[in-house]
Amino acid sequence: MNGKKKLWTAAVLFATAAGLMLLPQHAASHPSRGSIITQAAADESVPAYHAQAPQGELPATMNPELFPDPVVQNAYTVAAKIKKTLYREPCYCHCDRSQGHTSLLDCFASKHGAGCNICIGEALYTYEQSRKGKTSAQIRAGIIQGEWQSVDLAKYQQPLPAK
Repeated sequence: MNGKKKLWTAAVLFATAAGLMLLPQHAASHPSRGSIITQAAADESVPAYHAQAPQGELPATMNPELFPDPVVQNAYTVAAKIKKTLYREPCYCHCDRSQGHTSLLDCFASKHGAGCNICIGEALYTYEQSRKGKTSAQIRAGIIQGEWQSVDLAKYQQPLPAK
């Protein structure tokens, strides 16, 4: 019995020692949580969008009258006017990851855009740039560079003229 006890103790000690030897190697092979976040930020990619013009019918945007805020109403109003362009633009709130959206248009085919200043800013930027004659690719480049952040939302506090 004494021999079995010694053998059992030796096996446990050997397994513990082997586990301790592997532990530092395992920890060293995985980056710390802080570096994962840093690496993820460095690997940031452009959110989902469609590079080509839409084939077929696009989803309807939500009725602007459903929203009491005038800026939100205006964002949904212009979204309805520029659906083909919004279809080809990314959305930097990254709703492609959290909501499964495939472009900025999806934000306004749902209530999501109403509660997101990024979506609203990007839609109004897209509207302004499309009125200046910019292509979808040119607008996308501006969105990627963050130019949408310069949109003056104060000028959208009043209803837009019907055109």
